[in-house]
Amino acid sequence: MAEVIRDTRASAGLLYLLPPGDRLLWLTLLSGVSRQIAAPWSRASLDASTPVTDAMRQRGPVWLDSQEEVARCYPQLGLILPYDFAVAAAPFISGTRAWGGLALLWSVGHLPHLSTQHREAVTACCQQTALLLQQASDQGSPLLPPEEPRYLPASPKDADPARAVAALGFTERLPVGCCALDLEGRLTFINSAGVDLVGADAAFLTGRRPWEALPWLNAPVSEESYRAAVVTRLPTSFTATRPPNVPLLFQLYPDGSGISVHITPAPEQTATMQAAPSDESVGALGLYHLTHLAAALAEAATVQDVTGVAADQIVPAFGPQGLVLMLAEEGRLHIISHRGYSTEFINRFDGTPLTSRTATTYVQATGDAVFFPSFADFQRAYTDAPRYDTRNAWAFLPLTVSGHTIGSLVLSYDQPRPFPPAERALLASLAGLIAQALDRARLYDTQYTLAHTLQTGLLPPALPHVPGLDVAARYQSAGHGMDIGGDFYDLIHGPTATTAAIGDVQGHNTAAAALMGQVRTAVHAHATVGTSPGDLLARTNRLLTDLDAGLFTSCLIAQLDLTHHRAHLATAGHPPPLLRHPDGRTEVLSVPPGLLLGIDPDADYPTTDIPLPPGAVLVLYTDGLVEVPGTDIDDTTNTVARHLAQAETHSLDHLAQSLLRHAEHAAGRHDDIALLLIRPNPWLAAPTPSWEGGNGASR
Repeated sequence: MAEVIRDTRASAGLLYLLPPGDRLLWLTLLSGVSRQIAAPWSRASLDASTPVTDAMRQRGPVWLDSQEEVARCYPQLGLILPYDFAVAAAPFISGTRAWGGLALLWSVGHLPHLSTQHREAVTACCQQTALLLQQASDQGSPLLPPEEPRYLPASPKDADPARAVAALGFTERLPVGCCALDLEGRLTFINSAGVDLVGADAAFLTGRRPWEALPWLNAPVSEESYRAAVVTRLPTSFTATRPPNVPLLFQLYPDGSGISVHITPAPEQTATMQAAPSDESVGALGLYHLTHLAAALAEAATVQDVTGVAADQIVPAFGPQGLVLMLAEEGRLHIISHRGYSTEFINRFDGTPLTSRTATTYVQATGDAVFFPSFADFQRAYTDAPRYDTRNAWAFLPLTVSGHTIGSLVLSYDQPRPFPPAERALLASLAGLIAQALDRARLYDTQYTLAHTLQTGLLPPALPHVPGLDVAARYQSAGHGMDIGGDFYDLIHGPTATTAAIGDVQGHNTAAAALMGQVRTAVHAHATVGTSPGDLLARTNRLLTDLDAGLFTSCLIAQLDLTHHRAHLATAGHPPPLLRHPDGRTEVLSVPPGLLLGIDPDADYPTTDIPLPPGAVLVLYTDGLVEVPGTDIDDTTNTVARHLAQAETHSLDHLAQSLLRHAEHAAGRHDDIALLLIRPNPWLAAPTPSWEGGNGASR
């Protein structure tokens, strides 16, 4: 990592590892930026949208050359770090395994053109790292991320004792203040003039952050100036007034190892522009973390998403060692997420009755937050107060929405904590954000369950057994909105004919699903009595135009003649079927197109006959299988056909899964997919009573 930072002249680097079997990336190595600034990104779910996770999903690098591009592609990142910088992210890939990824940042002050050499250096670093991780795993000693990321300091400069003594003498002779901060903002040196100007002893200040050690510096502008200097590597300045009335100008000069600060008396007119800081300020870093959490929660859809964001960001960013999230349901408090506790300890309190006397039930009943600065305070209030490990301070916060408390958030700390008013306000805001996000997420989950139930009810639970016919079906949602659409499939085994149908009602809502149910019912009724494909579509079309639903439907009908090994096809604006011949040759079938259903009541739908010999595979699908935004659909259809020709066809179920995986890799699931695979098989005479076998349908 040190080599790639040096070779690319990156100002910061973050290296993530993915533990085996986990779906959470852990920040493992950090360079060029403080742990505090990186804290919101110390954990990242594989499902999150970040440069590193996107690079892992697409198995290739992500390059963002400007602040505008960062903000456009990753609004949350652009909101939290509103500075001009470039980002490169690349995955550690070996074979089919993704081990983690690397992110590099270049500040505007040192922004190079991201040349071919830079890109090659990043690629080489990732290849070498993936090889190292693979070898370690093969040897039975996988490299696992630590609980806290390891800091990789900037390359040290050769120390010259004589020069160091001369530099010290130089700063001591200056009539202006000079001090140095490390990248974490802690003071490492201050000269005598600086001590006189700020009015504090050097021994007292060393190792502490100035805005935390000096109350009059505890203003958001002080901390924000430090953060801007670290991220942008550009000089910045601010003014502050030392009591009783001494205005001072602080000028910050950053590099990869820290910040040099120049302190001088400020001009009168400049000083008056700086408002006096409040002793109760939460600081820019607290607001920074709160803003980051708000942006992340805004993107969380489900309760699981919300709890993941809350647990993975609050613990590293806000300082607690433990977190418990509870929701009140059916007279009890149920734990929905926790961090920093053993499962055995947590299970003792899951399902606590609301009638019991505990801090969590008090918060639930009153809607008031409770803070215990020490374990003694906790015991005085609750003599049987539970204590985990060496925890010494607790905050019990209500999750309140529209005046109604839906649960509680419990934070615990290893060290005693006074919880000043500013921190209590910050934690209250934090709990309020989580409560609102959980309330939205619970509504979303309820709607999702309803939509999923409706979708499942409208599709056939299983396909009928047809002697001599091997079939497999799949339905896969796009995973957006209410997760419900108008794609459908069916197989109708009537007394005179066997008919396969596939269709797609436009839209992703309950109206589309309801119309889909009507279309499928009409198709099923006409197919049962042996109506030819063209007539079947014409009759269904007249029904839809009479309904005047305002939604159009594509549909393809395939009537199977297993005796003569032929299929009769008709289409209403539906994507063309694919046919893999017994010898592996695959073609995109040309079927005379007809109008979408629901447009013209007098539309005609011609029927086409094709050979369907034993061993051939007929693939019916909806456009989600072949549509890729920005790509010609004929090209993507031909690509799917080539994949079908090369795929293993011993099992139609495995073939269906292979086609879905291909579509997901190519298009990222932008639309629902319905898929129906049909293969004449004269030796298949008995039903396979399984969702995953022969004549089963799996969703």
